[in-house]
Amino acid sequence: MKVAVIGGTGLIGSQVVKKLNAAGHEAVPHAQSTGVDVISGQGLDEAVAGADVVVNLTNSPTFDEASPAFFRASMDNLLAAAGSGGVGHFVVLSIVGTDRVPELDYYRAKALQEDILAAGPIPYSIVRATQFMEFIDAVMSWTTDGDTVRLPATPIQPIAAEDVADAVAEVAAGAPLNGIRNIGGPEVFGLDELGRITLSRKGDGRTVVTDPTAGMFAAVKGDVLTDRNAHLAPTHYADWLS
Repeated sequence: MKVAVIGGTGLIGSQVVKKLNAAGHEAVPHAQSTGVDVISGQGLDEAVAGADVVVNLTNSPTFDEASPAFFRASMDNLLAAAGSGGVGHFVVLSIVGTDRVPELDYYRAKALQEDILAAGPIPYSIVRATQFMEFIDAVMSWTTDGDTVRLPATPIQPIAAEDVADAVAEVAAGAPLNGIRNIGGPEVFGLDELGRITLSRKGDGRTVVTDPTAGMFAAVKGDVLTDRNAHLAPTHYADWLS
């Protein structure tokens, strides 16, 4: 199959392209650096021309109240181009629990993206992943003050980016789900515990203080960002750290 991977040069997209091509498909990466702009629509028709599948891995440049506008504009443009190009399967990567955290602008934006796709005319698949292992350092940086990192005890089920790419490539190569597949890491941690494990393994002298008001994940109530019934990825966090 020919697969147009929009956002195909990023953390997940570059690996999806590599995995699909290794499996014998023709996966082509598209991004701003290749002349494709999902907001202006520049290059989209050419990017999806002749594609059997479109995989949309683009992301909003911000996590704030501007993010819903990004996903609405990008999805409208992509669906129009895909429809004109006769694309038969449209895949997006989303987040486990995105429809259960209305307090967060970005999660509402991702839920909007899912709704636009599901309401559209093209057979589709949504892959929802838990939090990426690769993002834990960034999450800690948001709430670091000197030698102290403040983190809530929000349950997190970290998944390696490579495992996410495997799942997205598998779904893209298959029949449309016309629904959602949840994927997650094999273990659940409190975010504060995850921070302590990370700092300890890296020999980082900072101290994690449990603070239920700290950072973006403080708005998350309960364990909505985890799914123990998801398709579980093989990579454990300790192995990934090593």
